[in-house]
Amino acid sequence: MATRTEPERSALPERRPELDAIRMLVVIGLVFFHSALVFAADDDFYVKNAQTTEAVLITAGFGVVWAMPLLFLISGLGAWHSLHRRGAGGFAKERLLRLGVPLVFATLVLNPLPQWLRARSADATYHESYLGFLPRFYDVRLAPAEFPFLVQGEHFETGHLWFVVLLLAFSLMLAPLFRWLPREHVRHTCDRLAHTVLRRRGTVLLPALAFAAICAFARMEEDFAGWHRWSYLLFFIAGFTLAADDRFRAVMRRDAGLAAWLGVLLFAACGPGFALADKPFTEATVLATASRALFGAAGWCLVVAIPGLLDRRRLRHPPAAPNPDPTTRRRLHGYLAAAVLPLYVLHQPIVVAVAYFVVGWPAPIPVKYTVLVTIALALTLAMYELLIRRTRATRFLFGMRP
Repeated sequence: MATRTEPERSALPERRPELDAIRMLVVIGLVFFHSALVFAADDDFYVKNAQTTEAVLITAGFGVVWAMPLLFLISGLGAWHSLHRRGAGGFAKERLLRLGVPLVFATLVLNPLPQWLRARSADATYHESYLGFLPRFYDVRLAPAEFPFLVQGEHFETGHLWFVVLLLAFSLMLAPLFRWLPREHVRHTCDRLAHTVLRRRGTVLLPALAFAAICAFARMEEDFAGWHRWSYLLFFIAGFTLAADDRFRAVMRRDAGLAAWLGVLLFAACGPGFALADKPFTEATVLATASRALFGAAGWCLVVAIPGLLDRRRLRHPPAAPNPDPTTRRRLHGYLAAAVLPLYVLHQPIVVAVAYFVVGWPAPIPVKYTVLVTIALALTLAMYELLIRRTRATRFLFGMRP
């Protein structure tokens, strides 16, 4: 019989569609974040304003520590359900269509624009046409050592699509493991792990040590939102594991408050080191290494805290309407889930294109930033609503279901 502290497990825990709202908020937040980089003093963004400020990266740092890790964790949760519905082969095929197709399309069609605008913005004498620049963007070579970023070039880049590259790679790595690993052994391991973390308060925070070690000694990579690329694999696997048993969800609710306080304190503690070190992402000094460790631990704590607190709030404050229309709710969740990837793919080229014109205006930073965010966000949403989701061809190219 289930108790209040140990909920009865189901053979197939239901997917949590409310997490799509978190994914949407993170992607919308990226419009604000990448627009801010135009005015950041310590970042090599495509287009830079003449006047910059140190406040941007300090303010944005708190979002960096949890936003992209949380996307990978939620993706891992979704992968668990998708694998059980489709099997390993069906899951791999679905990932290739939903992630691989928009990755190839956007890399070839959308990503040259920011690089061309970077060249024009950096050099007033640069007058090469966009069509003239394209062959140089497509001049590539294979680079196995950069796995999974196997294609490299002087001007070629996957850009903001690094998230899609990593997510596709992680998914294709997971599919054969799901097929080959003994199901009973995996189920038994998850059962024991869930039992342990349920009994011992704070055990769910122990993975913070692994993230601290990766950030400290494998270093951090600025091109991937500060985190080392393989840190995201751990977040993805963590999400996959957490989806396997409803007791993990109960533990995240229970320990969310502790995780939130600890995450905030650890992030605050790493701040001075990042401010004082010359190259905090890569230096081997004690200060930089310790700061990276604190950053990694803070990231895991916050990734545990945010879904846990939202889940706790949902249980304590149910909707005012006793019987909300399930059809309307499903449509909203479906809209959010479908829109996340296309909006992610679209947003950065649009931000860069708008910024290219905005930075030339004789206006203070707050005015330029407000205008940039407003126009870029409006164009991103409008292109999705009016161009992308309206036809089968564009839905396919942006990873949406027909």
